Amino acid sequence: MDDIYIKRISDEKLALLLRAAGAVLIEGPKWCGKTRSSEEAAGSVLYMQDPDAAKANKLTAQTKPSLLLEGATPRLIDEWQTAPELWNAVRFAVDKRRAKGQFILTGSVIPTRTDDMHTGTGRIARMKMRTMSLFETGDSTGEISLAALFDGNENMEGQSKLSIERLAFIINRGGWPVVARETDEAIALTIAADYVEAVANEDISRADGIEKNPERVKALLRSLSRNISCEARASTIISDLMANDEALSQTTVDQYIAALKKIFVIDDLPAWSAKIRSKAAIRTTSKRHFTDPSIATASLRATPKRLLSDFKTFGFLFESLCIRDLRIYADSIDGSVYHYRDKSGLEIDAVIQLADGRWGAAEVKMGAGEIEDASEKLLKLRQIIDTGKMNEPSFLAVLTGTEYAHQMKNGVWVVPLGCLKN
Repeated sequence: MDDIYIKRISDEKLALLLRAAGAVLIEGPKWCGKTRSSEEAAGSVLYMQDPDAAKANKLTAQTKPSLLLEGATPRLIDEWQTAPELWNAVRFAVDKRRAKGQFILTGSVIPTRTDDMHTGTGRIARMKMRTMSLFETGDSTGEISLAALFDGNENMEGQSKLSIERLAFIINRGGWPVVARETDEAIALTIAADYVEAVANEDISRADGIEKNPERVKALLRSLSRNISCEARASTIISDLMANDEALSQTTVDQYIAALKKIFVIDDLPAWSAKIRSKAAIRTTSKRHFTDPSIATASLRATPKRLLSDFKTFGFLFESLCIRDLRIYADSIDGSVYHYRDKSGLEIDAVIQLADGRWGAAEVKMGAGEIEDASEKLLKLRQIIDTGKMNEPSFLAVLTGTEYAHQMKNGVWVVPLGCLKN
């Protein structure tokens, strides 16, 4: 395919951070588009993993790292963590130059901190990049804006073009930029499987330098996939592995999960800390998610056809797709996404909270039959919030796989994922 750059929602945040800080660190999973997006903003590029120069670059980083920082700004240093010495060199160069937008660092692995590594606070801004949302891949019309929902815009309507069959395909394809506009569906469906193979056979071991058994990694990924969009503790994962004749020790599970987080494969959804009127304890367990739902389908070998015959699994994966997109959209408007659950049994799939304190909540339901019940749960959440300590919700919405966007008589929005954007 032609190398035509597809604009990313994160481009605006990168541009802002380059105006605000001396350097910007972009972290995220391999193949999510960090390098390509950074190239668009960069004045010059240093590829640390270029086979023709990798050894020389690492040696230079160990002896005189400042040489690698020379070039038109912003200078992109791709996969900087292969030479950790560059971190302090960039920090020092930013201090010495006293100028904004000097460097862009990209990394697919969170490096192990050493005693001599400075924090970079005040010099190096951080941003996280994910795979592409449906609006970025062209699968969402973008007629309903998350920002507009927060602003209370009531004059919105939209019509999703996504059938259930198309949603099943999108979940399997994922948001990987390399296949985002691929017209050959057979080719598009191969990337997630290739990604899982790379994670199991190479990437996870590189995360901490400890060799891992690829088959055990795949077994863990399958278990995490079976528990996608659920509050599954490590003990639950271990029990699931045993039930499927794939037993792993607690130590191994903990070690593997830590490594998967370091390479941005696991992207669990934290619980929301709300101020409520009742005495019901709020649960604090995170929900299990991958950085892209296609990792789960690839691990389970769940084809689009198989999803269409297993709507329970389809529903959990659709929720994970919605959470991925909500995180991308929320991040662009300075927000974060959580889930809510208390001991009374009230559970809300997504709570989006902005830095200014505003918040909204969303339930995820694929079909129209559950929309009414979902809206009642959202209204119940609004009733128990202590508005003396927190704002009223800016909006309540049911995210669906249905066709039309509209606002219900009770004020709750029905928003097809195929209509949503940031």
